[in-house]
Amino acid sequence: MMRRPIPNLRARQTWICTQCRAGYSSVAAPGSKLRMGNHNRKTNLPDGPARTRFAPSPTGYLHLGSLRTALFNYLLAKRTGGQFLLRIEDTDQKRTIPGAEQRLYDDLRWAGLQWDEGPIVGGPYGPYRQSERTETYRKHTHELIDNGHAYRCFCSAERLDAHARHRSEAGLAPGYDRRCAEISAAESAERAHKGEAHVVRLKVEGYPMFYDIVYGKTGQNRPNTKLDLIERVYDDPILLKSDGHPTYHLANVVDDHLMEITHVIRGTEWMASTPLHVALYNAFKWTPPQFGHVPLLVDKSGQKLSKRNADIDLTFFKDTQSIFAATLVNFAALLGWSHTQKSDVFNLEELEQLFNLKITRGNTVVAFEKLWFLQKAHAQRFASAPESPELQDMVHKLTTTVEATYSKEQLAQILNTRTLPSYITPLLQADAKSYTTPEDFLSRNQTFFQTAATLTRPAYTPASSPPSSPSATNPPTTTAAVPLSSLHTAATALTLVPPSHWTLDTHRANIAAYDGASAVLESPSASASAGGRPLEQEGQQSPAELEAARKAADKLFKKELYHYLRWALSGGAPGPGIPETMVILGREQTVRRLQDAKALTLEMVPNRGVKRYKGPQESAAAAEKSKDISWMGSLAPKRA
Repeated sequence: MMRRPIPNLRARQTWICTQCRAGYSSVAAPGSKLRMGNHNRKTNLPDGPARTRFAPSPTGYLHLGSLRTALFNYLLAKRTGGQFLLRIEDTDQKRTIPGAEQRLYDDLRWAGLQWDEGPIVGGPYGPYRQSERTETYRKHTHELIDNGHAYRCFCSAERLDAHARHRSEAGLAPGYDRRCAEISAAESAERAHKGEAHVVRLKVEGYPMFYDIVYGKTGQNRPNTKLDLIERVYDDPILLKSDGHPTYHLANVVDDHLMEITHVIRGTEWMASTPLHVALYNAFKWTPPQFGHVPLLVDKSGQKLSKRNADIDLTFFKDTQSIFAATLVNFAALLGWSHTQKSDVFNLEELEQLFNLKITRGNTVVAFEKLWFLQKAHAQRFASAPESPELQDMVHKLTTTVEATYSKEQLAQILNTRTLPSYITPLLQADAKSYTTPEDFLSRNQTFFQTAATLTRPAYTPASSPPSSPSATNPPTTTAAVPLSSLHTAATALTLVPPSHWTLDTHRANIAAYDGASAVLESPSASASAGGRPLEQEGQQSPAELEAARKAADKLFKKELYHYLRWALSGGAPGPGIPETMVILGREQTVRRLQDAKALTLEMVPNRGVKRYKGPQESAAAAEKSKDISWMGSLAPKRA
């Protein structure tokens, strides 16, 4: 049978590498062994375009394992300049789930795996649903009957059941005795013409070994016959069922041949069926495609991931966990595929350029910790591209989450004249390295959605002091190397920036330029902590020693200042850097929070005559009374 040329390949016939062409003929005799060569020894990539396919059944939904299968086939086609086909194998109508086919389309498109040929988009080898190709399968089955490689079996279900039970009770392997294979062609055709129920079986002469891209030469090269003390039986699989519909094996082989598929990448669970498929190719005298079987996905205990588990269904990742499509595709690509890049973080376009068939053997353990690592990495990538649709989607989802958590009145006090998306965008950009889901991100950064009045802070403990549990009878320690009064002064100085210059660069420059060395060196305890000497001994130090001491003191001061500012602005919660936090909060919120923080820590400044630690209610009252901003002059924000 002449094969049609592959479209878009310059009118060339189906490509076969020279090693493989030497290994077997496109008209291989039934039962012959296949000798397949490695295309490219380093990557196993073919030297020409590959036509691959993904053939899901609408009896279930797309899960992690099937996404990986689709992805590997897609990437192989794209890497080699070939085509990726989608075929719906819907011959099992009884198990078909309503809506599953449309969901398959939606999930593949969400992942970015657009097919070149298949349902919806069409193509020269359609139809691409097996339920619409029944006549094609019947036609090819009759060809096998005519050339003696298949026969009609008229045995009743009762006879087959009795035969199977008899062999089972005798402890013998299952098999068929080929009773109907002896029926003459004329009688067989006449009985079928009269409507007698029957199936069509492949008359297998042997199950050959085959070359696998991943595992090399494999299979058992076993004969079809089984001879025991009772009778000779055969493994003659059914190709066409009594209702006229094909079995999976027949439809799969016929479709792959007619659709010019050159490479079939699928899970190792199909390796046991591949010798049957090769035998069927031999019976048709067709050239088999290259087969590559990817490892089984297992959990950490070594158990196979069930495709029926909700936690590996694409909808769970996409809708419940808010995983990015880029993250899940990246994660799926790493399940069994090895590469030589320094980073594991890839988007789909990068995978298309890097992919090869260096697939690992053996089961692949799915570690979902890696999924969350990749989620954060892709969040950082999206955040670095301000106009990216992915960042806009992140902003939209986080906006929805915030609106569902806080009232409009609460948000209005924070936003002032800004919109919620414009407030959220810089926050996402500043802390994208921590983004996993909208809910977790909001929980981590909840202080940005609290007012100065509602922000709660633990009792302040200097960074250089040991942790303590302050109470009314156990006030916080004040053994800091940096005087608290100097931190108050520095914090105040940082707010002397007009709104027109309230930018990230300004805050970074001001913090970097602020000289805190003097405040540290003037304190005896601080001088020792900074590696210097008391001021009365400065004359005994060399210029180099003095400069080193000043640098150490400034470093110590900056550390304490950052610690104090984080406590003052966000209650000590982790999050974006201090300059970023000041920009996101805005000038008004920043000033108010720093004023409140100063009021709460005034009692910790030595020589102020305050001897006892105030409780939270007293501290809050003191903070409200201390909001004297007259010192700011025209820079002071207007109060309502």
